[in-house]
Amino acid sequence: MNPVMETIRNRRSVRRFRQDQLRREDLDVILEAAIWAPSGHNAQPWHFLVIQDREKIDKMSEKTISLMADSPIEWVRKLAGKEGYHVFHRAPTVIVVSGKEPGENLLFPHADCSAAIQNMLLAAESLGIGSCWIGLTVFLFGIPEEVKSLGIPEDYRPLYSVCFGYKDDSFVPPAPPRKEGKVSFYQAQKS
Repeated sequence: MNPVMETIRNRRSVRRFRQDQLRREDLDVILEAAIWAPSGHNAQPWHFLVIQDREKIDKMSEKTISLMADSPIEWVRKLAGKEGYHVFHRAPTVIVVSGKEPGENLLFPHADCSAAIQNMLLAAESLGIGSCWIGLTVFLFGIPEEVKSLGIPEDYRPLYSVCFGYKDDSFVPPAPPRKEGKVSFYQAQKS
């Protein structure tokens, strides 16, 4: 099988990590993959904040969980109430992905930053590193004081977090089946 397709098919959202920190050379590969992502009009509207401080990661998780508890969405509230739950699954590295504020020449920083995240996830998998895209930090990112405490440049807005760590090989999640009927073709009619 083509190695790129093999990496794509092997990638999983990993939620069990060893506690040793990522080697700098591995982290650099992941970040390089992010900055080489495609972006509309080559705007490259992203900023990546790497957090490798266990105490900071734990505090971010605790604050996010406390905000999740008041969510109008039932499954989010249930997750917040789950004993021992950690938003970042106790990963040793978290990267906060921020997008430049939309403006006259910038339309879709969310899409561009999502492409960068996908590149990071695939690069991590190619190195045998586990990763999980975390959308629940949207609760934390809605609190201006919390965002300010991260030191993200002022003209950027945090969108998502991604956690990384060397996989705990005692559990590798199986691939969920792919849903049918998700592709259609529109072809020109022959006359």
